[in-house]
Amino acid sequence: MAVSEGADIRHDWRHSEVEELLGQAFNDLLFQAQEIHRRYFDPNEVQVCTLQSIKTGSCPEDCKYCPQSIRYHAGVEPEALMNVETVLAAAQKARAAGATRFCMGAAWRRPKDRDLTRVIEMVRAIKALGMETCATLGMLTAAQAQRLQTAGLDYYNHNIDTSPEYYPNVITTRTYRDRLETLAHVRAAGIKLCCGGIIGLGETRADRAGMLCTLANLPEHPQSVPINQLIQVPGTPLYDTPAVEPFEMVRVIAVSRILMPKAWIRLSAGRCEMSDETQALCFLAGANSIFYGERLLTTDNPEEQHDRVLFAKLGLRFQARSESDRSVCGAAGKRIRRPI
Repeated sequence: MAVSEGADIRHDWRHSEVEELLGQAFNDLLFQAQEIHRRYFDPNEVQVCTLQSIKTGSCPEDCKYCPQSIRYHAGVEPEALMNVETVLAAAQKARAAGATRFCMGAAWRRPKDRDLTRVIEMVRAIKALGMETCATLGMLTAAQAQRLQTAGLDYYNHNIDTSPEYYPNVITTRTYRDRLETLAHVRAAGIKLCCGGIIGLGETRADRAGMLCTLANLPEHPQSVPINQLIQVPGTPLYDTPAVEPFEMVRVIAVSRILMPKAWIRLSAGRCEMSDETQALCFLAGANSIFYGERLLTTDNPEEQHDRVLFAKLGLRFQARSESDRSVCGAAGKRIRRPI
């Protein structure tokens, strides 16, 4: 559904405006978010992505939420970079299950050029399946971003995690400026951005507003915005952090939709801890993308069958791969006419 930019596409949001949106009456917030959502997307179609860890553990960073850091004892066994054939087989399985985008994650601070060469082989092989590709490999140089773009990478994921002010409480081995620099390299190379954050790190609502304000005021809105709820992993410093109230997660989704109307807003990590009712409210608030499959890198995700049942209850359907597929509903297995 192609829609030109209108008055609701802004890059000049003030922190106070965003915080006010987060705090407004719940029904009013959801109504505003749903109204904007319907201008740009089919309200009953959800993009389905699959995330594969292609290199696991032994990361030198100290992200306090991450079980893949070498600094913590979270029970994650290191695994070397996968071969292309194994990753391609995983992508084929994901495609058969209905995924339209295949995302690859590697626990690196920054990829070495020789490692990037193998990732590029993966990108080309998965593109040949007719799937969108996404990678999250840590920080990138301008030259590395250009190599990935030349290979045909569609999206690069690099989250800002939280507000600039709260960030040093979560990560000290790379700066907020480092994050923004990688985003600039990716954007300059012509790769679409997948960039969001994490809720439940111990931050305040003001920090959530700061994170969303940073995303919305980038020179170009990220085309995908994953909103994660902290998965508390024993052995990581943020284990036992007080959980975020479900309604707060819905509010963050709704404000993300209002601030970035044309972005895919992904209800990302933490869905195992959410009730079906919470997820339904998130979809109502403007979430229209999920990770599909039993694993998210090293943590659990809802089973595929559970998602199919939930989608059927809500009348949601998988995003079609092409216009010719749009009459087919992947979730319920029935032919459905797309609303005009």
